[in-house]
Amino acid sequence: MMDLLLPSEVCVAEAFHDPPDLPLLGTEAEEVSRAVDKRRREFTTVRWCARRALAGLGIGPVPIPRGERGAPVWPDRVVGSMTHCQGYRAAAVARDTDLRALGIDAEDHLPLPDGVLRLVASDAERAHLAELARVRPEVHWDRLLFSAKESVYKAWFPLTRRWLGHEDAELAFAVDGTFTARLLERDPAVPAEGFTGRWAVDGAHAVTAVTVPPPR
Repeated sequence: MMDLLLPSEVCVAEAFHDPPDLPLLGTEAEEVSRAVDKRRREFTTVRWCARRALAGLGIGPVPIPRGERGAPVWPDRVVGSMTHCQGYRAAAVARDTDLRALGIDAEDHLPLPDGVLRLVASDAERAHLAELARVRPEVHWDRLLFSAKESVYKAWFPLTRRWLGHEDAELAFAVDGTFTARLLERDPAVPAEGFTGRWAVDGAHAVTAVTVPPPR
């Protein structure tokens, strides 16, 4: 599912269940030693996905520890992103000569809990989603917006090492499966025109992806 959103230079691996007895490498086991079983399984399977994706770049099995703000620490000269939700885990990686950054996110394709949309969307975004719902009522646009903002943040943070709030990016979706993110928080490391991304939904999941190309 995620590979349909990303260019050919990105290697993607997905899982729809948690295989038993997957190994953890380096400090990974210590990082989840106190986690509940559900969290430990998510952590383990998504790193298994990441190692499979890295193999597509010719990189052997390596630890992928958690770094600043929980962001994964990738091997040198690699950019990447990971995500997990109920029944789905995925990782995507690319060489830094092909992309400056990328972000992926997957969410359960369900409406957001009551009150959450007002916390993550501006008045203009809520009006935009209402218009989209009239055209594509089968899409839970509120959840898709949440996912897309997560993807935007995952692409933003490796470039800037700074926090980006939901209110700091204003998104616009097209029904053709694309979206744009206008960044209200500026940083010289980020393209002035903002980010572009792609989205898809099925009966179970909403997925989004952002890619940042190298400088021209």
